[in-house]
Amino acid sequence: MNKAISNPMAALAKNAARPFEQARAMPRDVYTTDAFLESELEHIFRKDWFCVGRTSALPNPGDYTTCDLAGQPIAVIRDHDGTLRAMSNVCLHRMSTLLQGRGNTRAIVCPYHAWTYNLDGALRGAPAMTLNEGFCKNDYKLPAIRCEEWLGWIFVTLNPAKAPVAQELAAVEGLIGGYRMADYTETFLETHIWDTNWKVLAENFMESYHLPVCHAGTIGGLSKLEEMVCPPGLPAFNYHTILKDDTLKIARAHQNNTSLTGDMRRTTFLLAIYPSLMITLTPGYFWYLSLHPHGAGQVHITFGGGMAPDYVDDPDAQAHFAALKTLLDEVNVEDRGCTEKVYRGLCSGLSEPGHLSHLERPNYDFAQYLNARVNPKS
Repeated sequence: MNKAISNPMAALAKNAARPFEQARAMPRDVYTTDAFLESELEHIFRKDWFCVGRTSALPNPGDYTTCDLAGQPIAVIRDHDGTLRAMSNVCLHRMSTLLQGRGNTRAIVCPYHAWTYNLDGALRGAPAMTLNEGFCKNDYKLPAIRCEEWLGWIFVTLNPAKAPVAQELAAVEGLIGGYRMADYTETFLETHIWDTNWKVLAENFMESYHLPVCHAGTIGGLSKLEEMVCPPGLPAFNYHTILKDDTLKIARAHQNNTSLTGDMRRTTFLLAIYPSLMITLTPGYFWYLSLHPHGAGQVHITFGGGMAPDYVDDPDAQAHFAALKTLLDEVNVEDRGCTEKVYRGLCSGLSEPGHLSHLERPNYDFAQYLNARVNPKS
């Protein structure tokens, strides 16, 4: 086999130039080098939409969540008038970060010198500043960051020229409109850091080829490989579908669901919305991962999920939820083991990318997306 090209962007361009019928996995340097990490932070995470979670997680004035996007700390907060705002989470005085994690607050108070901002980012007050002749609190407001809601999701971007989320993902709505995803209720939300590259975990989600082996102890037997459908991806996302049997009842439409008919009542969509929102959407429940690089060798994961409206209102809702969460936790243990093994293999000197299965079509499309971003002139 040929040795890997030293420039990871050039290696990816060579990889992406192959037709799908000859596709191979991406070169290892795409996952392991700081050079590629810096390129994807600059051309992907600083340019595209990034999901910070569900709108239902911030229902009340003062509810907030925070994230770091390509080195920029961001706070997303519900204002007193109900508006969802995103802003820089960095104080305009000595540049401490402001809010941490998730919670509720009446005002944004800097933990360093107590400069205090309203929920719209305007400076309310600053102690001991009266003797500075140039200071005027009206000159200070936390920089706004674009924030949009789409089907119950919150997206932010650092790119003022980026097309609206609804425009980019209109085709997704056409696929899953009958599921009423905006009405699904989030019942858990967690954060994790795993020892693997973010793209390894993203690709693991994008293909179900691994289910019978990696998930032999949990969901591996619930789906048949021959029933998986992996169509060509679109510019902003890829997806594949699986038909579920009766083993996991909440993966199928509730008896009160009248919006889904035929096989759609048992069809699971696995949506990979670029760059890093992964949604498993079934007629009965959903779960998702929002991924961000934590260096080349680690990934920061926002992990959440819940149930469709019909199951939330079911008398056995708590039992359904408990069983689902136990299952998802077990699946995560299996996925973590598999994806961390992949990253260890990628870091070895003798690793080489092999050919892809037809069931890994989404991985091929993901490589096309990445190449278009980091090699825009290729």
